[in-house]
This record gives sequence, structure tokens and C-alpha cells, in this order.
Amino acid sequence: MAKQQFQAESKRLLDMMINSIYTHKEIFLRELISNASDAIDKRHFQSLTDSSLVPENGYEIRLTTDPENRTLTISDNGIGMTKEELENNLGVIAQSGSLAFKKENQTEDTDIIGQFGVGFYASFMVASNVKVVSKACGETQAYVWESDGADGYTIEPGEKDSYGTDIILTIKQNPEGENEDDYDEFLETYRLSSLVRKYSDYIRYPIKMLMPHSHTKPKPEDAPEDYQPEYETVYEDDTLNSMVPLWKKDKKDITEEEYTSFYRSKFMDYMKPAHIIHSHSEGLTASYHALLFIPSQPPYDYYSKDYAKGLQLYASGVLIMDKCADLLPDYFGFVRGLVDSSDLSLNISREMLQHDRQLKAIAISLEKKIKSELLKLQKDDREKYEQFWTSFGYSIKTGAYANYGTDKEKLRDLMMFYSAKEKKMITLKEYREAMPENQEEIYYASGTSIDLLDKLPQAEMVRKHDFDILYLTADIDEFVITQLAEQDEKKFRSITAGDLNLSSEEEKKEAEEKSTANRPMFDLMKESLDGKVKDVRVSSRLVNDPVCLTSEGSLSIEMERVLNNVQSNGSHVSAEKVLEINASHPIFDTLCKLYAEDQDKLKAYTALLYNQALLIAGIPIDDPAAFSNAVCDLMTK
Repeated sequence: MAKQQFQAESKRLLDMMINSIYTHKEIFLRELISNASDAIDKRHFQSLTDSSLVPENGYEIRLTTDPENRTLTISDNGIGMTKEELENNLGVIAQSGSLAFKKENQTEDTDIIGQFGVGFYASFMVASNVKVVSKACGETQAYVWESDGADGYTIEPGEKDSYGTDIILTIKQNPEGENEDDYDEFLETYRLSSLVRKYSDYIRYPIKMLMPHSHTKPKPEDAPEDYQPEYETVYEDDTLNSMVPLWKKDKKDITEEEYTSFYRSKFMDYMKPAHIIHSHSEGLTASYHALLFIPSQPPYDYYSKDYAKGLQLYASGVLIMDKCADLLPDYFGFVRGLVDSSDLSLNISREMLQHDRQLKAIAISLEKKIKSELLKLQKDDREKYEQFWTSFGYSIKTGAYANYGTDKEKLRDLMMFYSAKEKKMITLKEYREAMPENQEEIYYASGTSIDLLDKLPQAEMVRKHDFDILYLTADIDEFVITQLAEQDEKKFRSITAGDLNLSSEEEKKEAEEKSTANRPMFDLMKESLDGKVKDVRVSSRLVNDPVCLTSEGSLSIEMERVLNNVQSNGSHVSAEKVLEINASHPIFDTLCKLYAEDQDKLKAYTALLYNQALLIAGIPIDDPAAFSNAVCDLMTK
């Protein structure tokens, strides 16, 4: 028969199908299996009114390899195609029989994957020749469609015993040279099996192939005593796909072991998931199934720039994207899992989404679900939630601070900080609910460790009033608290910044008077520190300790440390530090005496007190050797 030409500007369009639309050559198998599944769907639909169409041994898709002749065959016992359907479906590129069938038969039993009529042509990415042998249900004659590519195709009568379709691909030869395409892999059973599991594991019909298995040969009757077992390779019919997606089963029918096994095999984590979220949502924009897992610990690269977040995205059980980042906000990037929806608008290759309206709707729904599940965990299993917070709290705090705090209100209730009074992690809401009626602000202290913060001189005045202090020990914590600004109308207040408003008016007045009376001495001390502090004054917050450093302005001492640690351009930021002296401590009388008798020694004492205050605040001093020598000089005089 004379070769017929493709319609629809065939040469140019087919070339685009082969070379431009699909990112990975391996996609061809997903497309052909999806087409086979569609064909079986159609036969199954018709069998509902014609029981004679039900195959005796059930529906199946079969892969067969012949490495010697370089052929791969994808067979199905679906509806099959007549000569006219071969002409219309395969001779006209972008003509989808599946789409037409879907429009005509909108029922719950019809779950057609193909929409565009181009997936079949992905075959030509790996095949030099494609032969389609098909026999339509109810027909006696089979037909063979064959093509070498854009030059055209032939359709001739053929022989086929049963209804369905065989697609026979003659796999291309490997090109010469390094770094060239490897087509041989598409003749290897294990490679084909892995592609089925990757892309088509949840096709509803069994995908079968003869797979090699190693068996022990029977032991001969006359075998010697030192006989070693011999092995032989036997090919057995294996079902390659799982068929029924775990996420489409009822939760009550799934055991914890099944969830754990699925998680470990899918996401390569030897640990059990800390929490499982299994949900189904019906919406006007998009309906979906989701199976999400919160890991027990972060992946080794989670907090690195190389980590790629995202959920696996399925469309009707067929893998579309391995990591769809748009389904998760960055602060929930630790969540692993998958989403399956039949409502997604895919692009022509089914590799990307064509419109993002449905995806955004799903993402918003997932975000709300994840948050509600975490809050439930926080309430019902505090120990497990605290373990989660230890692993992923930094991610949530980063989300609250990022983009000028755009998402801070979404994440506020999830956050936890260490309570100085309770000696454990608490939420901001819990702190607020436990506040005494006379407490006007929420107090916090920032530093590198709980032990260090426990020893801060500034904390003594707060404890004196029996008020709690939140200890912020992560570098980002104070930035987050500053962004949050308040909790239930109570503002946050650093115990090392500004006036704590905890002293009585009499105490404030006394401190102010002593500062004024000793202003010349404090000016000399400030001058001796050569710009390291904005002021030296009498403290109204110190109880027993002699000295402390506080700050004024928006930049705290801890923020200064954090920012300077991350500066890479050599620049330096400085908080407006204030050296506060306890006028009730004996050191104050010593300073006053030195001001009157030995101002050089006063300057030396001032340097000691400043470095002492730095060390108490957890800040490294500029010259440890000079500090050590000054202490030794003091000890020997």
C-alpha cells in the first residue's frame, strides 16, 4: 500500500513532538501505558452494557522485549481501533480519541488520562519504526498502522487473535561517541520495570512483563557431600505496578505499617514518619487526594541551598512531576508526600501544568490542612510536637520573618520558645494566658544558650516581679519576635533594651539623680571607651550584679552579633550600647573614689567593667590578652 502523509502540517509538527515537547525520552513509556489504560477504560465502559466484551482472563497491559531484534511491545486488551480510527487517531496529530470519548461519556467510571492525542508520538523519540496492530471490539478484521516518522504511514489489513492493540517499537541504535543517548536501556527489563513504578505505578490495570528470577536447581540424587547449589535464571510473569493507590483507600483500612512501608520506599527515609496526613478534598476549582508525611528528622541537606522542596504530583494516578514546589510554601518545605488530582489542566506533554488556578487552590487547601494537623499534634501529643519543633521550627520561624512578615499570622500559633519560669518550651499563646494581670509586656532575652541567659543580670529585676521570660537562643529568634511585635495586644520587650518600666517611680528618680550627680565621671568613662558605648549611667534594673550592657534603638546587642557573623563584605554594624552601673553595688563607691583620686585607674576599671559586661552578654571581647593582663595587674596591686 502506498504511504500516506500525516495531516496537520505533519512533518513540522511531528518533529516538534519528538524533539521539543518532551523533556525526557523515558516519558514515552508513560504515554503509551496511559493510552493503553484509556483503551481498557473504554472497553470496560462498554462492557457495562455488553457483558460479552469482558475478557476471559481480565484486563491487562503487557510489556514484551526482544533485544535480539531490538523491539519493545506494549500490548493491551482494550477497545482496539478500526481502520478509520487508526486513520483518525494516529494519522492526524493532536486528534485525541480519548478526549472525544471523555466528552461523550461523563461518568464516574470513566477516568480517561489522554487529552491531546500527542502522547503516542513520543514513541518516535526512541523508535526508528513504530508498528500498531489493532483489532477493535466486535470486528473480525485487524489492521496494521506503521510509520518510520514524519515521512508518513501505511495502514494495511493484519492478523490479531484477540481484541486490543499491540504497539511494536523498533528501538533506535545507540549513536557512537561518549555522552550520547543510550537507547539500549529501553530493552532492559529492570529499567522498564523501574519506569513503570516511577510513572505508572497506579494505573488501575495490571502491567505485566516476564522478569528474570534466580532459582536454585534441584539437587541431583547422586550429588556429593560437598555439593554446592547451582542457580538458574527463570523468567516469570510479574505484575509491575501497585494498581490501587494507597491514598485512595479508606484510612481505616490502612495500617500504620503500610503507611510506614510506603513512606520509606517512596521517599528513601529509613526513619518512621513523625506524622501522617491523609486527606481528600472536593472543591469547585479542584478535587484531590493527598498523602503527606512529616519526617522524624530533617534530610541532611534540608537547610542547604541545594535542597529541593515539593510534592509528587499525579494526574489520575499517573506521575506528572516528581517535585512540584508550587504545592508547598517554603516554610512547610519539609513535608514529603504526593497529591493526585484529575482536575489539573496539563500542558500538551503532561509534564507541566498549563494553568495554575487549580494548583493554587490545592496549595492553599494543603497549607491549611498541614497547619491544622500541626496544631492538633501540638494539643494532643505535646512530646511529639516538641520533637517536630526541634527538627523544623527554624523553617517555620524563617517563614514568619521572610517577606516582611507577610505570613507571620499564619505561623504565630505554631511557634514555641523556652520559658524561664516553666523550664520548658511553650507557645506564645500559653505565655500570654499565664501572664499576671499587672504584667504589661511580654519579656524576652536573646543569647546563645539557656544557661547564659539564666545568668543575665538584667533578668533579676524581671524575676523579682515573678514575670516569665522567653529565652531566644536561635539566631533568627529576635528578628522573628520583632516582626511579630505583640501577642494578643501585649507588646514584646527585650530585658536588655530600653526602660523595662519595672522600677518604682522612686527608684527611677533616685537612679536619674545619681546619674546627673555623677555625670562628669560617667562622661569620662564613656570617653575612655572610645565610642564603644553611647552612654554610661546608673541602672534602675540591676539588683545584685555590678554592671550590664543594654541597648537603645532598633538594633539590639544580640542582633549586632548575629548580623556581624553573617556579613561577608567586611562591613560592621553596631548597636547603641549603654553601660549601666549598679549604684547599690560596692563597685560604684570604688568608681567614685577613683574619679576623685586616680582617673587613669578609673579608665582601666571602666575597660574591665565593659569587657565583663560583654562576657556576661555572651559577646567576645576585642582583646582577650589585654583583658587578662588587666585582671592580673589588678590582682597584684
